[in-house]
Parts: sequence; structure tokens; C-alpha cells
Amino acid sequence: MSLPAENVRQIEPQALVTMTPMDMLARAVQSGADLDMIEKLMNLQERWEAGNARKAFEESLAKAKGEIPVITRNASGHNSKKYADFAAIAKVIDPILARHGLSYRFRTTQTDKISVTCVLFGHGHSEETTLSGPADASGSKNAIQAIGSTLTYLQRYSLVQALGLAAAEDDDGKAGAGMPTITQEQADNLRDLIEANGKNTAKFLKWAKAERIEDIRADYYESCVETIKAPVRK
Repeated sequence: MSLPAENVRQIEPQALVTMTPMDMLARAVQSGADLDMIEKLMNLQERWEAGNARKAFEESLAKAKGEIPVITRNASGHNSKKYADFAAIAKVIDPILARHGLSYRFRTTQTDKISVTCVLFGHGHSEETTLSGPADASGSKNAIQAIGSTLTYLQRYSLVQALGLAAAEDDDGKAGAGMPTITQEQADNLRDLIEANGKNTAKFLKWAKAERIEDIRADYYESCVETIKAPVRK
């Protein structure tokens, strides 16, 4: 049995109003809320703003990456391999990033190794990528040149990783793509072991896939010690 039309209440659709944490905070202050409630709402507002900043950052980064073309390899490095140096990369990506409200900077620290952190930021949000490596003392570089070579190398690769771009296939130095190498003390120990066990340094380096003992990867050290100490098969 249906009700008479005049007895049916007509419900008007209500417009949905979305309140932000700032709106709730303003109302709480107006209504005399206690300090604990106001502090919670302020924390909520900070998280809300951080979430929006991260979303805007990620959207802009995705758009920027979609516009970055293949970068011409303009320089020659180790074993004559071609690579795009930092200047070539920056020339292409800087205007694209700026167009989308993004930028980057570097932070550097040095202990037994050199560490470079690329800080990519924009829209109130930032993300960091850190790579480390030893000073590139290959060739005839002096101490300052060795540090400069590694800094340039790590800046280039940390920026490439921060942007999520395809890494270059080549090296402009021999520091390794952020791969940790053995310490100087370990290198000296390997030299002593090679001499004490009558091993051939050139053959050992070929086995270790390194041009210098200092270039040997840190995770190879124990295997290197065992190989050097192993008796020569007759």
C-alpha cells in the first residue's frame, strides 16, 4: 500500500562539503577546544599538507620524466666508452624540471669514502639519493683531482637515480657505480699476501676483475684472501 503523495517528505539532495584539517582546527578554536585537541588537529593538518605535497611532487616528476629525451653521449671515458657528462644531462633536464616546479641540489660528506646526496625537491616535498665511492686516483691525478673526479661521477649517477632514468652503460672514472671497494689497509694486506705466497699480481688482478688492487670490490675481499693463500696446483 503506497502512501499519499502529500504525506511523502521530499528530501532535497545535500551538497557534500569536504572539511580540511584547517577548517576543523578553525572551528575547534572558535568553539573553545582544549589545547590537546588543538595540537592533534595541528598535527593532522601537517600530515595532510605533507601528503598533498608528496602527491604534487610525484605527479610533477612523472610528467617531467615523460618529457626527458634520450640524452646524447658527448664524452669518452674509460676504455673509450661514450657517456653523457653532467653538463650534457643538466642542459637537457634543468629546463624540464623547472617547468614542472622541480629542482635539485647536492650535499657532500667525506670520511674514508666520498658520499654525494642528490636532493630532488619541489612543491614542498623532497627525496634523497646517496651514493659513495673512493677518490678516483687513477691515471696521473693529484689528490684534489682525484676527489673532484669522484664528486662529478657521483653527482651524475645520483641525479640519474633520483630521477629514475636509465643509467649510462659507461664510466667517466674508475670509482665504480657507487659500489664499495676495499680499504687501503685491506689493499696493503693483499699486496703482502701476494708477495708472501709468491703469486703473480697481474694474474691475480685479472682474476679479481680489477685494474688496481684498490679497485677490488669490498665484497670480494675474503675470496681474494682465500685465492691468494691457496697453494699453486702443479
